[in-house]
Amino acid sequence: MVMIHVQPPYDFTRVCERLANDPLIRIHHNEITVPLYVNEKPLLACVKSVGTKEKPAFVVSCDEEQHKDEVIARLSRIFHWDRPLAFIHHHFIQTNLRDVFIAHEGTPLVLEFDLYFCLMKCIIHQQIHMKVAHRLTERFVHTFGERLGDVYIYPRPERVANASYDELRALSLSERKAQYIVDISRLIVEGKLRLEEMHSLSDEEVTKQLLSIRGIGPWTVQNFLLFGLGRPNVFPKGDVGLQRAIERTFQLDHRPTMKEMDAFQRMWEPYASYAALYLWRSIE
Repeated sequence: MVMIHVQPPYDFTRVCERLANDPLIRIHHNEITVPLYVNEKPLLACVKSVGTKEKPAFVVSCDEEQHKDEVIARLSRIFHWDRPLAFIHHHFIQTNLRDVFIAHEGTPLVLEFDLYFCLMKCIIHQQIHMKVAHRLTERFVHTFGERLGDVYIYPRPERVANASYDELRALSLSERKAQYIVDISRLIVEGKLRLEEMHSLSDEEVTKQLLSIRGIGPWTVQNFLLFGLGRPNVFPKGDVGLQRAIERTFQLDHRPTMKEMDAFQRMWEPYASYAALYLWRSIE
């Protein structure tokens, strides 16, 4: 076990509240079980909060002690322990989002646990209701993933690349999404799409590369940048939930136009990702 101390504010209760909406994530008494692949080997890590928002601290344990350092590095990136929130909070309380940031103080941008799965999840979630999206994602993981104890770990692209479109269709995915998921998995297996290398690319380079692939549009790219790579200045202006949050926050009598969304984004740069996150949280 390793003790991790994080700079405040950091509200782990809000992390658990958000992740609890995902049926694939196991949360018990302020402890989250995180399935990871380290050197392509599946393992489970446990993150338990033992502090408060003002004095955040965590105990981390994993079932593979020899991978401890890699696990800590991965969890630090996933749970936003490596980037203090205080400066970002101070930035926003001087803007027109002051009340939203005070109400949700200490909410970190938590990443998906696996980069490949993040991209697959974004594709599954395209243009469908969140409850349906979670149900389809759960079927996908149960079918193509691996079970470790009572937790499912996410599929590897090799397994999905060898599947037929019909196997994906059997999960109630559309024909197009079945094709996208299998075909993109094959690109990864063939080395034509290298997700891990995207950590070192700019937002523009990632966007250009992903948009060239059939089945990936701007919404998917923006969510991948946000929840896969953790980029700080992404604003999915076409997201209906984000538009609704802005409409409610600023008491507009209409859904904001793309031009208005652009103007809001400019107000909140260079941390537009956090503006989006806190606005989403404000309507959940």
